[in-house]
Amino acid sequence: MSKARTDFDSPWKDTLEWYFEAFIRLCFPQIHPAIDWSRSCQFLDKELQKVVRDAQIGRRFADKLVQVWLVNGQETWILIHVEVQGKRETNFAHRMYTYNHRIGDRYNHSVLSLAVLCDGNSRWRPTKFKSTILGCKVEFQFLMVKLLDYKEKWEELEQDDNPFATVIMAHLKSLETRGNQRQRQIWKMALTRRLYEQGYQRQDVLNLFHFIDWVMKLPKGLEKAFLQEITEYEQELNMPYITSVERIGLERGRKEGRQEGRQEGRQEGRQEGRQEGRQEGRQEGRQEGRQEGRQEGRQEGRQEEAQRLLLRLLERRFPLPVPSEVQYRLQRLSIEQLEELIDVALTVDSWEQLLASLPE
Repeated sequence: MSKARTDFDSPWKDTLEWYFEAFIRLCFPQIHPAIDWSRSCQFLDKELQKVVRDAQIGRRFADKLVQVWLVNGQETWILIHVEVQGKRETNFAHRMYTYNHRIGDRYNHSVLSLAVLCDGNSRWRPTKFKSTILGCKVEFQFLMVKLLDYKEKWEELEQDDNPFATVIMAHLKSLETRGNQRQRQIWKMALTRRLYEQGYQRQDVLNLFHFIDWVMKLPKGLEKAFLQEITEYEQELNMPYITSVERIGLERGRKEGRQEGRQEGRQEGRQEGRQEGRQEGRQEGRQEGRQEGRQEGRQEGRQEEAQRLLLRLLERRFPLPVPSEVQYRLQRLSIEQLEELIDVALTVDSWEQLLASLPE
């Protein structure tokens, strides 16, 4: 899977799982009353992966397969297909039919298929697949929501405390500001502030910011200004939620690690330089001591900070404590390996996947 595809899929999949009921309530209100929300929903990722491999239909998309119970007691599976492409997909309806048919055939379950279209083409609205040959006809119809339609309902979204309203707002503004990064920064800050104004709990703030931050990426200069604005805003509220998340912590950790390394390096360099200088010459000792001290101090500072931030990220990504084996192996990694692993940790779904990604 390409990096671009991963960047789109991961936040959508996470968000759909975190806010499944809110998603159905906002985007498919016609089916929400039929589902028994007092019973837990189960996400069938393994079952879906098997079907996708069997189907052999190319690219993966942001799909979720969910087991729910209806109010009449019937078990039903819901397939959610998020089409994140910015252009029309000619075989989209056929793919919807293929997924539905293969899931139903393999697991002997009725499947309700939902399509979420994220593109900017208002005229592309597939809702059915039809095939006819010599009097034999196959026709399949699925439910569809076009996120672009919510642009006309912006004021309603602003007043809605449904967390998925924030997801849609962030997506719409990411499309609208593609050619204007300064405007994107303004909207990214406005949507982030809204998380606090809506009174969301800390974990909801972090979850929703995860999506906002992913779909509204900024160039380095504007991102730095955005982070400073977030820091000041959270200090005013005395609610340091976002300023402690993994990406910001990493950037800050790199900077602090370099600063601490320089400071420790100067101190150690002076001490070592004096000692060696008395024996072999003060000038040469100071110079070598400073250089070695700075280098070692900077290296150790960055490495310790990267380890600490990666552990914080893993604690937020997974409900269980970080296994001792993972902690032990992280201590053996270089700075470059730790920084690469931070990107991996944002996408894996289990400790097993993370361990498989660790360098030997």
